[in-house]
Amino acid sequence: MPAAEVSLSEQLGKVPPAVRPTVKAAIKMVKAVAPKADEIPYRSGAPSSKSMMWKLVRYAVDGDNVVGVGTFTNHSALFFYRGRELDDASGLLQGSGKDSRFITLRSPADVERPAVKRLVRNAFKLGGVAS
Repeated sequence: MPAAEVSLSEQLGKVPPAVRPTVKAAIKMVKAVAPKADEIPYRSGAPSSKSMMWKLVRYAVDGDNVVGVGTFTNHSALFFYRGRELDDASGLLQGSGKDSRFITLRSPADVERPAVKRLVRNAFKLGGVAS
């Protein structure tokens, strides 16, 4: 049974307080990098397991998912749908999935690192959006 429509603001209110500032900083940064991207909240609630990522929102261009924001109880993540194709000289990208990769974010300051912003800009360029 699909989850009911849940707004992003409703989801943010349920995000653990310890990680909420990091999640908000990540969302703000993605919107600043790609203001015309479609913001698509996930239709889900908090996971029952602490080891599962709670996917909150994804950003898409022309129907193609580019970047998502998710969280755990003690850290958050930016995930890149075409992360395997990104040039990551910084070594920040993690994961071994077929296509996607992610960056662990432990504080709002992590979001502000130039290498993180560069990866997000490059992800949107790869997704067909000119910055």
